[in-house]
This record gives sequence, structure tokens and C-alpha cells, in this order.
Amino acid sequence: GSETIMLRFAALGLLLASAVTLSSSAVVLENGLPNLWSQTASQVTELPTQDGILTPNAWNYLNRQSLYRLMIAGTDPYLTYMGTTQTENPFWGLALQLGWMQTSGRLADPSGSTTCGLQTGDAMCISPESFWGCKCNKRNLNTKHSQKSLGGLSPYKIYSDAMTKWDAFFQALKPTSESTLPDNEKKDSILGLYWTAQMATTYSSSTCSVKKSHYSAEEQSFADSWLDSAEYVAAAHFHSNLEKSVLFLNPLPSRILRAGDASPNIADLTEEENYSLTIFSWMKNINTILGGSMVRMWKGAMCSVTTREKGKELLEQLLTNPSFPTTTFLSFITEMTTAC
Repeated sequence: GSETIMLRFAALGLLLASAVTLSSSAVVLENGLPNLWSQTASQVTELPTQDGILTPNAWNYLNRQSLYRLMIAGTDPYLTYMGTTQTENPFWGLALQLGWMQTSGRLADPSGSTTCGLQTGDAMCISPESFWGCKCNKRNLNTKHSQKSLGGLSPYKIYSDAMTKWDAFFQALKPTSESTLPDNEKKDSILGLYWTAQMATTYSSSTCSVKKSHYSAEEQSFADSWLDSAEYVAAAHFHSNLEKSVLFLNPLPSRILRAGDASPNIADLTEEENYSLTIFSWMKNINTILGGSMVRMWKGAMCSVTTREKGKELLEQLLTNPSFPTTTFLSFITEMTTAC
């Protein structure tokens, strides 16, 4: 129906607008769900409208979470092969990471010139000056242009590659769900399309980088490491369901990093947060030393369903288990690259 078509285009617009949104971040749960989930819209009709047109505000935390919630509900019927729980949808990763950004203060105005995003100001506001909440098109999500035809999306011309890849993901949902392939292959296939679209969006968001100047060198370095980590999870076709996303995201820093913060000895962060910062930094530094070849080798190693499964397990160990030796990670990449 028309509501489904409107929601699909709203979803595409949101995914492009949320250009730096990846599924690598920490989260605060409320009753097992993302922060303030109970206050989000569960029906399209609950979203703001003007003259019969959906007008959700992508700079408002609850509006953006509402669109994630509706995307999850709208795609769940086509993802029953993903697992046995009610929270297997990969879009949970986006909702959870948005919750982490909000509770850690990363969606607030870093310039200090407004109270946008501050708990003492407009707590639901997402600042256009925030690197973490950057929308490179610098406009609120508005589906007015997308109701009647794809031609109406010319406002998104600079995101044409990402738009095409997100459309491919949505178009593949139904045929993949009806495929006679084994469930693990269907899951790997749809997650491959999901991450291809995610990374295309990330690559289209390079103009967001100028926003990093508002932050300390330590926070800027963490932001770079966070973005680099997406290359690894994307190549492994990481299943960003609720359970796995929480596992990966909880250890991320619960506040913006300040000048002088040096993991693993940041006193007011937990041991887990200090460890995750250390590992992110290690991965970034090793890749830099190797001239970018570690990321290239990792991508080369993720050449089959089998190696991607092993890759996911390895990333989970590396990012969550302090006793896991980093040498094992490096030797795995070498071994799998040879095997491929």
C-alpha cells in the first residue's frame, strides 16, 4: 500500500541521512531494548505529518529511533531465517548505537554554542555540528520528494551509489526469504547486501570529517578507529542483531574522550571501556604501519561463508576477551588469505 511505499522511501532517506551510522558502538538498554524505545512510534501513523506527507525529523532522537523501529517491524517478516529470537534483525545495531551516542553525549552540540542534545537543554536534539550525528545533506529527513517516484530523490543525487545499494538490499528481502538455499547461506547473502549498503553510505559521508575538529585529538582518534572497525565487521557480514550488537557495543566509552585520556588507564572509564579503546587503537595502528594492508588482507580472507563465520568469531574474541592474544588475529588473517 501507499504507507508501505512511503515508509520504504523514508527508510532509504534515513539510512542516507545517518551517514556515519554503523553497528559498532555501545548502548544503554532499558528493559532489554534501546534507550527510550517505549517512547518511539510503533505505527507509521504516529509519525509527524504535514499536509498528509510524512515529515519525521532526523535531527530528533525519538523520531530517528521511531524510523528504526518501523524499519525493524517492516522487514522482520522477511528475515525469519536469521535466527530463533524476536530480535534477529540487523537494524537493531543501528538503533542500539544511536542509543549509545545519545547517552554518551555524542549527539550533543560539541561547539558549546547551543544546548542541543544536552541533558540540561533539548535532550532529544541531535546537533548538526556533531560528527557522530552528522547528516551530510544537512537537512531534516523529509519524504515529501519521495512519495510519488524515485525521480523525486534527486535531492539525494550525491548519494546515488548508496541509494542504489540500499534499494538492492530492500529489493532482495522477499526473494531471499523465499529462496530454497540453506538458512545460513540466505543469512550470509542478505547481510552481505546490508553491509555493502552500510559501507557505501559511510564512503559517501566523507564531508562529515570536518565536524571532528570540535573534539579533542583523543576523541578524533577514537572516531577514526571506530570507522576503521566497520571495514572488519562489514567484510565478515557481521550479524548485528540485538544480542550481538550489545556484546560489541557495551564496552565503548560512555563519554566523549578528553585531552589527556590514555587507555588502558582512563580512571573514570570501566576496565572493559579501557580495553576496547586499546584494541581499537591497536587495530588502527597496525593497519597504518602495514600501509593499509591489514584491512585489505582481512577483506581477502573473508572470501566464503565458512571464513566469514570464523572471522565473526575471531572479532568477537578480539573485541571482548582481554586474554585473547592479538598475534592469533594476525596469524588467522595470513592463514585464511592463503586458503582463499
